[in-house]
Amino acid sequence: MINRRHIRVKVMQSVYAMIQSHNDDIVKEEKFLKHSIQKMFDLYVLLLYLMVEVQKHAEQKIEISKKKYLATKEDLSPNTKFINNRLIKKIAESSSVALHLEAKKLNNWSMDDEYVKIMWDQLQKSDLYRRYLNTVEDSYKVDKSFVIDFYKEIIAPNEKLAEYFEDTNITWVDDIPFVNTWVVRSLNKQNTNGPFMLGSLYKNSDDEEFVSELYKKVMLHHHTFEDDIKNHTPNWESDRIADIDMILIKMGICEFLHFPSIPTRVTINEYIEVAKDYSTQKSGYFVNGVLDKLSKEYTESKRLVKVGRGLL
Repeated sequence: MINRRHIRVKVMQSVYAMIQSHNDDIVKEEKFLKHSIQKMFDLYVLLLYLMVEVQKHAEQKIEISKKKYLATKEDLSPNTKFINNRLIKKIAESSSVALHLEAKKLNNWSMDDEYVKIMWDQLQKSDLYRRYLNTVEDSYKVDKSFVIDFYKEIIAPNEKLAEYFEDTNITWVDDIPFVNTWVVRSLNKQNTNGPFMLGSLYKNSDDEEFVSELYKKVMLHHHTFEDDIKNHTPNWESDRIADIDMILIKMGICEFLHFPSIPTRVTINEYIEVAKDYSTQKSGYFVNGVLDKLSKEYTESKRLVKVGRGLL
């Protein structure tokens, strides 16, 4: 599921796009923001189902080999450990996966089956695959461990696959690392009993509401935050502050003043980490310094009022 940090990243991207385009259609951009988050779920399902398609491809290869005119003993009696992998079979038989694929018309792996072949080729040549086929123990635990390693070692780091996703949907560029982690967590949670169920996009309704509220409140108030930022960056003209840094500081101010249940320290720490990943080398220090000064000023002037654990 999407976490609060990635929600902040998605909001940051939408705020940046809105400001750079000088567009004032907040409603339209909010719809695009929500759409881009929904598309993350499509990416999550596609990556899970890719392993099913690789398994199907392997099974087809085995059947073709059996029909060779000069079939070898190995061709006639192949090792079927992979094509019988229990966890991949669970994904293949999952009604929640099938319903989402059908509802969203996600036929990528039939339309672009070359990527299925690339994954199979890399898997077949790997030490991971060879060790798995030679494992004496035949259990769900062994199957699950292999699937997780298959994903982490072969699918997740594949550059051609990443390029394909980036070309397919521009909003997936920054989502791929997050969704890879999400897939691995989902695989880890699976047990022998029960069907494979897709995870939820949002942890709860509060997180879903947080997307819209943070975006709208930043866009509606971001101009009023600029004077406060200028007062705490006397050696910097506003046009000398990196665009992303400025947006992240504005988002931090918005959380200080308009989200009373979010602890001040949580807000600061979150935007420091986002700044490190998406802005300049020194942005984390800069964002930390400005937000820390602003939080103290707001507290002294009674503008910053937190409730519950936000008081800690």
